[in-house]
Amino acid sequence: MADIAKLAKELTSLTVLEVNELKNVLKDEYGIEPAAAAVAVAGPAAGGDAAAAADEKTEFTVTLKDAGAQKVAVIKAVKEITGLGLGEAKALVDNAPSAILEKAGKDDAENAKKALEEAGASVELA
Repeated sequence: MADIAKLAKELTSLTVLEVNELKNVLKDEYGIEPAAAAVAVAGPAAGGDAAAAADEKTEFTVTLKDAGAQKVAVIKAVKEITGLGLGEAKALVDNAPSAILEKAGKDDAENAKKALEEAGASVELA
């Protein structure tokens, strides 16, 4: 059971490039088509275009481009968003551009962007 949990943890931490490489290995060496398995499990989007649903981005990166004039407010916002300590949050702000959140859900990313912009920062959502 511990091996399965370890495998699950490793799979969920793969980057996009690593997932693509895994897909190729499964296809070339084992004849497994990951996309076909995903469609069979997930099925088409109800009442919508399946291609559009597949293209919709689910993970976002919030990048602090510039702290602006209200640096202290931005540091506080970064601290609240990330849960980092004050010194670590200050280091992120001082070293902008910095990724504040990575692989965040749409709502979390938009909320973080809004909080940082309200604090006076210049932010990019990708």
